[in-house]
Amino acid sequence: MKKIVVTGGSGKAGRAVVRDLIDHGYEVLNVDLTPPAERISPFLKIDLTDYGQAVEALKGADAVVHLAAIPAPGLLSDQVTFDINTISTYNVFSAAALLKLQRVVWASSETTLGLPFDDPLPSYAPIDEDHPLLPSWSYALSKVVGEEMARHFNRWSGIPFIALRFSNIMEPQDYAKFSTWQHDARLRKWNLWAYVDARDVAQSCRLGLEADIKGAEAFIIASADSVMERTNRDLMAEVFPTVPLREGTGDYDTLLSVDKAKRMLGYQPGSWWRGKV
Repeated sequence: MKKIVVTGGSGKAGRAVVRDLIDHGYEVLNVDLTPPAERISPFLKIDLTDYGQAVEALKGADAVVHLAAIPAPGLLSDQVTFDINTISTYNVFSAAALLKLQRVVWASSETTLGLPFDDPLPSYAPIDEDHPLLPSWSYALSKVVGEEMARHFNRWSGIPFIALRFSNIMEPQDYAKFSTWQHDARLRKWNLWAYVDARDVAQSCRLGLEADIKGAEAFIIASADSVMERTNRDLMAEVFPTVPLREGTGDYDTLLSVDKAKRMLGYQPGSWWRGKV
């Protein structure tokens, strides 16, 4: 695979993905409604809620990294968020099948796992891909629907579909605010104190294109550590005292497990805010 379309390439994740793919020798087309702040690849303005435009965007590509979406709950109404995310994802998947692309890598979300973990509580920690999907918002529900669509498009077309359940994406300038969370364990309990550096997002997308995957798989993608200076045992005892913490979990390991991504994708996340890559 050489020619890659990145939808949403002008966004926080997309910028890192486009740059990483170019650095690794790929030809990249950025497809977005918004032009990038820095143009390092060809750009095409496309509305992916229009199927014809989605087909046009993917013509000539070997694979697609589909990141375009309303990126979080609360930015637009629940109905609009759900509509845009599910329709655009359907259109990209359908266009990929029509054009016989070699692979689809796309942005699912940690929110599918039950964030903000109020009701019900997590079943265990670290959470892995065996944890039940418990979407609490229309945004999360749109991602669950996307994962189900991916399974069916894979069955129909034989194209591998790689869903990446990204944690809360951070860039280097974001790490200054981590100190403001240390006084209250509940400020970041909503995703089990996890995060993912945009550079790890980029790595996971590239590996999703390259790994030997045949079906429709989903992977949790987080950085290696938590956002907290306190140990996982202390945090869980205070905030989730009834939730089992699995033996062997390191003091500062991410509680959104990336073991499957390490095993099947070769993913190697950093502890970015601690300065360990």
